[in-house]
Amino acid sequence: MSKHKLKQRLFSILTLAISGVLLTSFASCQSSAPSADLIISGGKIYTMDPNQPEVEALVSANGKIVFVGSNEEALKFATSETLVIDLAGGCAVPGLIDAHAHLMNLGRSLSRLNLVGTESKEQVKELASNFVTTGPWILGRGWDQNDWEIKEFPHWRDLEGVSDKPINLRRVDGHAAWVNKRALEISGVTRDTPDPEGGRIIHDADGEPSGVFVDAAMGLVSRHIPMATLEEHVQWARAALAECNKYGLVGIHDAGIDSMTIHAYEALSETNELPLRIWGMLDGSDTVLMRRFHATGPQDFAQGRLKVRAVKLYADGALGSRGAALLEPYTDEPGNSGLLQVSSDSLGAMVNAAINSGFQVCTHAIGDAGIRQTLDAYEKALQANPNARHRVEHAQVISPADIPRFAKLGVIAAMQPTHATSDMYWAEDRVGAERITGAYVWRTLLDSGARLAFGSDFPVESANPLWGIYAAVTRQDHQGWPEGGWRAEEAVTMTEAVRGFTLDACYASFEENERGSLEVGKQTDITILDLDIFSQPPIRLLNTSVTHTILDGKVVYRKEG
Repeated sequence: MSKHKLKQRLFSILTLAISGVLLTSFASCQSSAPSADLIISGGKIYTMDPNQPEVEALVSANGKIVFVGSNEEALKFATSETLVIDLAGGCAVPGLIDAHAHLMNLGRSLSRLNLVGTESKEQVKELASNFVTTGPWILGRGWDQNDWEIKEFPHWRDLEGVSDKPINLRRVDGHAAWVNKRALEISGVTRDTPDPEGGRIIHDADGEPSGVFVDAAMGLVSRHIPMATLEEHVQWARAALAECNKYGLVGIHDAGIDSMTIHAYEALSETNELPLRIWGMLDGSDTVLMRRFHATGPQDFAQGRLKVRAVKLYADGALGSRGAALLEPYTDEPGNSGLLQVSSDSLGAMVNAAINSGFQVCTHAIGDAGIRQTLDAYEKALQANPNARHRVEHAQVISPADIPRFAKLGVIAAMQPTHATSDMYWAEDRVGAERITGAYVWRTLLDSGARLAFGSDFPVESANPLWGIYAAVTRQDHQGWPEGGWRAEEAVTMTEAVRGFTLDACYASFEENERGSLEVGKQTDITILDLDIFSQPPIRLLNTSVTHTILDGKVVYRKEG
């Protein structure tokens, strides 16, 4: 049957333009098959099911997939109430999932000074000077000194004259903060203030605090910022949820949530405003929160849309701010090997406490020393609990000796493809030509038998998962640089990239039997694109649009027009 005839036939069924004879002819089929709430056809449907990787049509009833196969067979499920979505030559994939994101931070960033893409400290100053806020502080995020002509940390003097209010501007990765003189005064930090464990106060040539704080040292200032209200959290979450659905996301793994975030998600659920599945990782540094959940164990909230079944721990900092812990000093800063956030004994104790309370453990580890410390802790813990699916979040610079340990231990590498294409301009300067061979090694990890789960770390990177798929396949920036891709031997295929944002992400949250592929019996979570991304050059991913985001068989986002 041609597409044109199929569309005519569906239209006739659904509008009852034909006298009902056609529907009657399907009566015997309908008696044994559920009536469809949703039929998708008119393009390629990529299922991520190796036994049936491509189909013409999909049928959903009551939020579950009841049929995948041919267009003609799908018609047998149609009624006058069925919603039919014509792919119009585009494609459908399992609902996209970001396996490492920060939803509340995304919403917060949408209400604060956005410094992503700024090209100099002077430009940051200009934007801060023009930023209007009624709050007592000027807050922002997104600067990256690696994008500036002079690739050095700024100074509080660079913010002189902006405002009498205290200013706190987080680096793009969230692992450093730049403050003005007023914020320094409020914090009480002086040249004699010691570095806190897991943090670093940057000093200038005169030995005075420069106004830049790395990792745990940021708390010396941030603890003086007034706490946001529940209503503010609800507003931030509402804005971020809309952004996620627009990009085709049906789920995220929220990396480090607190009590207020849980309350905000519950409030949105009560008003039916939580159109996203959230795998929540508790902030393991919040001792009060952890004490509560160690007593209760894993819990589900928001009518099951929020599952709090994991704990987020920190081994080190970030590569861009030289806080990632390395086995040997930074190539571009001899004498500095980064920062381990906790001792090996302390990390091991936190891992064991989380496991004993029934939680999955997800540990932020970027440098080879942080990753080794994390794998060591997992290896000891797995002796008593061998079937766990613990994760290393980011896993950016891995010692070659530790790469095989991921598969051996069953540890998931939760990685973010766009980090590689953001960092590739300066990453080798940080770690040198030898260590860079263990950096962002998606292909090597896959070939070793390890499991990957892909995400973005938004708002550090864009929340658009199609940009992550593009980076994973090409290892190029949006201008196609470098030709052939940066260390292209570590690229993955289109199928592997999409699987990293679907079925593999679900595996990382123990949900691969419920969703992540388009198979009969699974929940109807689908992302529909206006382009068949598997048949086009990868560069076209950058301009591909999401036309529909479907969660539990319901359309939660539809592109205008």
